[in-house]
Amino acid sequence: MSVTSYFVTGASGFIGRRVLQRLLARDADARVTALVRPGSLPRFAQVIEGLDGGERVITVLGDLTADGLDIHDRSLLEGTDHVIHLAAIYDMTADAASQDAANRDGTARVAALAAELGAMLHHVSSIAVSGDWDGEYTESDFDLGQSFPTPYHRTKFAAEKAVRETPDLRWRVYRPSAVVGDSTTGTMDKIDGPYYFFGQMSLLGQLPSFLKMPMPNFGWVNLVPVDFVADAIVALVDHRPDENGLVFHLSDPKRRTVTEMFNALAPAFDAPRGFNALPNAVMRPVLAAGSKGPLRAARDAIAAQLDVPPLMFDLVSLPVDFRSDRTLDTLRELGVTLPDLDDYGPALWRYWYDNLDPARHRRDDPLGPLVGKNVLITGASSGIGKATARMCVTRGATVFLVARSVDGLADVVDELNAETPKDGLPAGRAYAYPADITDEPSVQTVVKSIIAEHGYVDVLVNNAGRSIRRSTLNSVDRSHDYQRTMAVNYFGAVYLTLALLPHMVERQSGHIVNVSSVAVQSHGPRFGAYGASKAALEAFSDATAAETLSDHVTFSTVRLPLTRTKMIAPTDAYQSQHGVWGVDKAASRVLRAIVDKPKRVNTLIGDIVDLGHNTVPRLTNRLMHQEYLLVGESDAALGKS
Repeated sequence: MSVTSYFVTGASGFIGRRVLQRLLARDADARVTALVRPGSLPRFAQVIEGLDGGERVITVLGDLTADGLDIHDRSLLEGTDHVIHLAAIYDMTADAASQDAANRDGTARVAALAAELGAMLHHVSSIAVSGDWDGEYTESDFDLGQSFPTPYHRTKFAAEKAVRETPDLRWRVYRPSAVVGDSTTGTMDKIDGPYYFFGQMSLLGQLPSFLKMPMPNFGWVNLVPVDFVADAIVALVDHRPDENGLVFHLSDPKRRTVTEMFNALAPAFDAPRGFNALPNAVMRPVLAAGSKGPLRAARDAIAAQLDVPPLMFDLVSLPVDFRSDRTLDTLRELGVTLPDLDDYGPALWRYWYDNLDPARHRRDDPLGPLVGKNVLITGASSGIGKATARMCVTRGATVFLVARSVDGLADVVDELNAETPKDGLPAGRAYAYPADITDEPSVQTVVKSIIAEHGYVDVLVNNAGRSIRRSTLNSVDRSHDYQRTMAVNYFGAVYLTLALLPHMVERQSGHIVNVSSVAVQSHGPRFGAYGASKAALEAFSDATAAETLSDHVTFSTVRLPLTRTKMIAPTDAYQSQHGVWGVDKAASRVLRAIVDKPKRVNTLIGDIVDLGHNTVPRLTNRLMHQEYLLVGESDAALGKS
């Protein structure tokens, strides 16, 4: 009895690894060879390690975009019976050149190889070949004169055309519609296609479930779960083995609107059901690719606000009625049935909510807003930083303490990890990460270490600070005072923000708290260097916050008054001055910024002085001058012991 031999491209992909799993499970004697790009080899090794029979898979290094697929040892492919071609760029937002190289040219190369081997090519195409065809599109249809709204549609059509035109090739084509997660587990590898709309749909779950919601008919979707697609391909590979040129549509025979898709998902999050109140004939001109000028710009702006690629509105507005009747009849004979979206829709939702929802990192634990959060605090070996760290740890947070003092940090970590959690909350943990924040490479190293060891950072608290209280006239030969102050208060905080910002944007979640000063509002005398450094940090943060709002990275500024820390110790006049805050009171304001995320946390005295500068600037300046005259320089500022 001869052994069947399969050559599979795209075996490490979302559909490919499931096809590979089913081929190995179906035939214990089958010979399976997989084409893998060198860069994908580590990921593919993990795939086959988790498969029963994975040790039987022969790996061939190659690349769709290279001549001859860059396969150096063709002898490994001798005797191949079936070439299953799954590799492609499925990202519709990818650039046209990349899609041409992989989807069109790559498929042509695979087809030529299959013809050379005398193997049957099983080309996994797409519903995209139907383009903007208005009407039924069946397994018998191909070139009906349709246009193609995106490079993806065009390259999938061109790829199938290359298959059909390859000389001496035996071929079959499989056209899935939009492939979603597993019908049982909901497992999906990324946000794509209809998943872009899930975040907006989730907001409707806040409404009473008994409501009937009027919704616009955005258009149509055709979804199939990945397990059905893999089952169908493997079942059809050997079906009617002597017949060439067969086409199979792996799609749902039920044409659903976006509203009907929402209704299938709604039970998973107790949302109300919707009904189409605004006809698609009204919506389509607004959504379609043909929209021009201000209408198109407005549509794309709305899409950006919703975190939905504008391309998705083009796709749901396509009118094609993709028919799969003949294929589904054949699959039923082979024992493969298509699950109903109404049955598996909730599983898709639950998996998305737990694993893919961009907002999942922004959710608070039911036990408390800091439970499970990772907080990085600079200047954490003493004072406000240490007190803030204690408040976070006792509320269930994991805190990374960053400061220059190695010994001091170790002692603080031991102290914090011995703290009793607050109100029965789970215990948090503290970890020491010594670093000089004025040294950018040191900052980058410590951030990489924290992320590698703990996975993520939710909150950055730029607390480390350097204060200099010295008049400008006494600083004319001390420009280094300004440089040192800026190095810690401004550049150190900027280095940390820059190091963490890409990480936070990728997670679509992050909050940055800057511990600033009332000096930014008061412009008090002798604090020119200090106030300027804090004002610079606020200006940087405000500008960045306006850029990252849609990425869900937010900023808070905490403007603290004089606080009894080492920073004010050199000024004797402050030791007995009323109104100086304790570190716990100051830290509680920082904690509020961490938890509630306000843009500003101000004090009454700061707001009053700020109001004075804006309404009666001359009077306020005179009052500031009186303070300058009444409270002199400290001995430290004058260079005295």
